[in-house]
Amino acid sequence: NNEHEVRQIETASKRHTTQETAILCNDIFKPLPGQERPIRTVLTKGIAGIGKTVSVQKFILDWAEGKANQDIDFIFTLPFRDLNLKKEREFSLMQLLQHYFPQLKEIKSVDGDEVKVVFIFDGLDECRLPLNFQSSKYCSDITESSSVDVLLTNLIKGNLLPSALLWITSRPAAANQIPPVCVHQVTEVRGFNDPQKEEYFRKKIRDENQASRIISHIKSSRSLYIMCHIPVFCWISATVLETMLGKTESGDLPKTLTEMYTHFLLIQTKVKNQKYHGTDETDTKKMSASDTEIILKLGQLAFLQLEKGNLIFYEEDLRESGIDVSEASVYSGVCTEIFKEECGLHQEKVYCFVHLSIQEYLAALFVFQSCVNENRNVLRAEESKPHSDRVQLSELHRSAVDQALLSKNGHLDLFLRFLLGLSLDSIQTLLGGLLTQTGSRSESIKKTVQYIKERIREESSAERIINLFHCLNELNDNSLVQEIQNSLRSGKLSDKELEPDQCSALAFVLLTSEEVLDEFDLKTYNTSAAGHQRLLPVVRNCRKAILNNCDLTEKSCDIVASALQSSNSALRDLDLSYNDLGNSRVELLCAGLMSPNCKLQRLGLGWCNLTEGCCDVLASVLRSPDSELRDLELRDNELQDSGVRALSAGLEDPHCNLQRLGLSGCGVTQRGCDSLASALCSNPSHLRELDLRYNHPGDSGVRALSAAKLDTLTLLVDHGGENRTKPGPRKYGCQLTLDPNTAHRELSLSEGNRKVTHTRWSEQPYPDHPERFEHVPQVVCRECVCERCYWEAECSGPE
Repeated sequence: NNEHEVRQIETASKRHTTQETAILCNDIFKPLPGQERPIRTVLTKGIAGIGKTVSVQKFILDWAEGKANQDIDFIFTLPFRDLNLKKEREFSLMQLLQHYFPQLKEIKSVDGDEVKVVFIFDGLDECRLPLNFQSSKYCSDITESSSVDVLLTNLIKGNLLPSALLWITSRPAAANQIPPVCVHQVTEVRGFNDPQKEEYFRKKIRDENQASRIISHIKSSRSLYIMCHIPVFCWISATVLETMLGKTESGDLPKTLTEMYTHFLLIQTKVKNQKYHGTDETDTKKMSASDTEIILKLGQLAFLQLEKGNLIFYEEDLRESGIDVSEASVYSGVCTEIFKEECGLHQEKVYCFVHLSIQEYLAALFVFQSCVNENRNVLRAEESKPHSDRVQLSELHRSAVDQALLSKNGHLDLFLRFLLGLSLDSIQTLLGGLLTQTGSRSESIKKTVQYIKERIREESSAERIINLFHCLNELNDNSLVQEIQNSLRSGKLSDKELEPDQCSALAFVLLTSEEVLDEFDLKTYNTSAAGHQRLLPVVRNCRKAILNNCDLTEKSCDIVASALQSSNSALRDLDLSYNDLGNSRVELLCAGLMSPNCKLQRLGLGWCNLTEGCCDVLASVLRSPDSELRDLELRDNELQDSGVRALSAGLEDPHCNLQRLGLSGCGVTQRGCDSLASALCSNPSHLRELDLRYNHPGDSGVRALSAAKLDTLTLLVDHGGENRTKPGPRKYGCQLTLDPNTAHRELSLSEGNRKVTHTRWSEQPYPDHPERFEHVPQVVCRECVCERCYWEAECSGPE
C-alpha cells in the first residue's frame, strides 16, 4: 500500500456500501451465506488503534465465560511482538506452546480430529521474523524442532496441524505478507462511523451542552472529524476539549492535528505532575527540566523507531535512544497515556506508544527542538551534530519534505504534517517550556510554503501530492485549494485550462470532500496529459469513472490499480475503452482487480489493443473468489478463439459471477463458441447476456451455444460472417458495387460493377440518366457508407 493510514481513513469515513456484510467477532470462522468451503484462516485488517486487538480479546473472553464458541477446546494467543523474541531459538510446535502455556506440559499433543484448536496471531505488522512462504523448510510434525518462522509458515500453509483454525490480525500495509491462497476469509475492523463518533462523545462527556459544543467543533474541522474514525483519537480529542472547555479562559480550541496533539501532551504532563508531585502548575513555560528530559528522550525513541517502521520496542531499542530499562518503567508509569510497558506471554517486557500518531508527533517534536534548541538537523547525517552556523528551519523543512516524498508507503506523511505545524508561533507559545529558542518563524514558513508549492508542481506521485496539501493546511496556507473551490462554486472550472498544480489541488478537494462522486469523467477537465494524471486518484472517490480515450500510460494504470486495491474505494463502474493499453497494462490493472478490496462491478476494455495474451490473467480475475465483476466489455480486441478459450476457463469456475460478457468484433469463430458453450454448461447460473456480434460463429457455433439450454441467456450474434475474422477495422468492411446510372461516360465498369477504369477520351455508350455525372469523371456506389470512417481502394495506372 502506498498511502499513510490517515489517508485510508479519509476515504473510509465516507464510504457508503450496500453489499458488505458485517461479521460479529464471535462468528469470525463461520461461513457467510453462499460460502461453501470451510474457513480455516481469517485475516483481519485495520489501521493502528482501530480495535483489532480488542476484537481478539472479546473473542477470547466470550469463549472463556461460556458465551460463545464452546466447541473450541484450546485458544492459543501468540502475539508477534512476543514471537519476535524467539527469533534465534528452535522449538517444536508443542515445545513453543508449552513454553508460553506451561499448563500444557501435562498434555502430550493438541493434534487430532477430536481436538478443536484456534491459534490467534495478533499484530502481523509487528513481526520481525523472516516469513518466507516460497522457500521455507517443510514441516508437518508438531514434535519436530524448527525456527519459529518455519513453524509459522507451515502452520499458515496448512502443513502443520491442518485441522487448526488461524486468526491473523494486521495493519493494511503488512497484510500482503500472507499469500492470498493461504487466507480463506478477509475481514476489516472499520472504527467509528459518523453516528458512532457522536455517540462516543455523548457517552464520554456527561455535560450534554459541553458534549454538543465539542461535537460541533470537531465537525467544523474536516481533518479532526476524519481522524475521529479512530477510537483512540476520539479519546484524545475528548480529553483535550473537555479539559479546555472546563477552564474559565480556554483560549482558541485546536483546529489542526498539531494543535490537538500539543494540547494533549501538555494536559498529560500536568496530570502526571498532579498525580506524582502534587503540583498544579498551569504555565507550560515553567515545565520542569525532568518533564523536558522525559519528553525529549521519548521523542528520540519515537523518531529512531519511526525511521525503521517499528511500533513496538525492546530493551535494545531503548538503549539505542539512551533510555535504560529502569527509566522506561518510570516513563511508562508517569506517562501512562503516552507510553506503555507491557509484559509478554513469558514476562518479557515490550514497549510502545499508546498510538502510532503519538509516536509520530513526538518524533516530530524531537526533530523540531533539535533544530531550534541545539542547532541540529537530525534528518541529515552530516548535520546531526550541533553546528556553529545556524541551521535554518526552512532547510529542516526541505529535508523533511524530500524524505517524505521518497517514502514508498507514506510512513512519514503524518510526521511531516506535525513537524510543519510545530513551526507556527501559536504552537511555540504553548511549548515555551520545551523550547529555549523562541521567536517568529514567519520568514521560514514563507520559504517552506513556497518550496511545498514547487514540489506540488514537480511531484509525480499522486498520494504524496495529496499529503503536501495537508501540509499547507497545517501551515495555514490554503490559497491553491481556495482558488479551485472558488472556481467550482462559480462554475468557471470547465472554462479554463488547468495547470498540473491546479489539477492536484482539484484532486485534493474532490478526495477530501464529504460526498462520494456519482460520476467522474476525466475528459471534461481541460488540461495536459500531466494534469490528467494528477486527477486520476479521484477515481477512488467516485462510483463511476469514465476514462475512455484518455491516452492512459503505464503510470496511469498503476494509479488506477492502486485505487482498485484501496480498502476504501467507492469505485463500481470503470470505463477504460479506446485507450491503447495493450496486454501489459491490463495485467497491471488485474493486480488491482484481484485484490480482496476491489468491489468493481463493471469494466469496459473495448478497443484497447488487447490480444489473447491478456486473457489468462483476465480469467484469473473471473476465478477469484473475491471478484464482484458482473459486466466485462471486451469488444473490438483481437482476442481470437485462443483468447476466448482462456477466458472460458474463468467463466466455468464456480466463483465467476459474471452476468454480461461483451465479445463483439473479437475474431471469434466456431471453436471459440464451443469453448464458451462448454464453460456455460459448467457454470450456467449467472451469465445473462453474451454479445458475439460481428464475429463468425457459423451455424454450428450458434447451435453449440443454443444447446447449452440457458433459458435466461440473451445471445447476440447479428452481423456475422467470414469477413468478421479480419483484423482491426477491416472486419467491418463491406463489398461496394458501383451504380452505372451515375457513372461518367469516361468511366468503364467491370467485374460485376466493382471495378472502374478511366478510359480518358473514349466515352462509354451509357444511356441518359438524371443522376449521371456529366462534367467530372465520378461514380457513386449503391451501398450506404454513412458513419463509416475507414475505406480501402486499389489504384493502378499512370499517375
